[in-house]
Amino acid sequence: MDFTALNANTKTGAASNTAASSPTGTSAQETSDRFLKLLVAQLQNQDPMNPMDNAAVTTQMAQIQTVTGVSTLNSSIQGLASQFGQMQALQSVSLVGREVTVPGDKVSVADGKATLNFDLGSAADNVKLEVLNGAGAVISTQDLGKMKSGMQSYTWDASKAAETTGLSYRVTATSGGTAVTATTLMRDTVRAVNTSGSTLQLELKNSGLVDYDKVRALG
Repeated sequence: MDFTALNANTKTGAASNTAASSPTGTSAQETSDRFLKLLVAQLQNQDPMNPMDNAAVTTQMAQIQTVTGVSTLNSSIQGLASQFGQMQALQSVSLVGREVTVPGDKVSVADGKATLNFDLGSAADNVKLEVLNGAGAVISTQDLGKMKSGMQSYTWDASKAAETTGLSYRVTATSGGTAVTATTLMRDTVRAVNTSGSTLQLELKNSGLVDYDKVRALG
């Protein structure tokens, strides 16, 4: 094909088309329009003795349709994501005033006892739970032995503890001498729902702002 005339037209309009050809802010419709103009110019300036193959034209049309379709699909997905976020925010309002279980290590003592929850990444043959005071010193150690993977709960008797406020705890677990992931959990009360950021967050009484997807259990 002879591209002489096409190249000449392109050079003539280069200055005026600089902004439009920039990838930044280019919509699928603009891309489609430029493609069609280019295709028409190719057809108008093709060699009559050696015209473009029909298969080549069909292929180019299919490519632009694919680009346009992907752009439309992306817009649809973004719209669905936005609607899902709004629905999630509305549903989370019902959590205000309720208790949730989230990652945390604070100890809450009531009637001389404290329920300590944690999550084991896999089964362990040796689990140890330690309660620490505000200064970080260990005031109680509990050997829990073998435990299965998943959510676990232990009730600590704090009736004889010298301190019952400002406490925290930690859990260490091993299996065959290899460390097992142990995540300490705590129950907290939802005070409000925060939708100002890019992710939905819950404002908890003791833990402050926590991402909604960090909630392990309700009630």
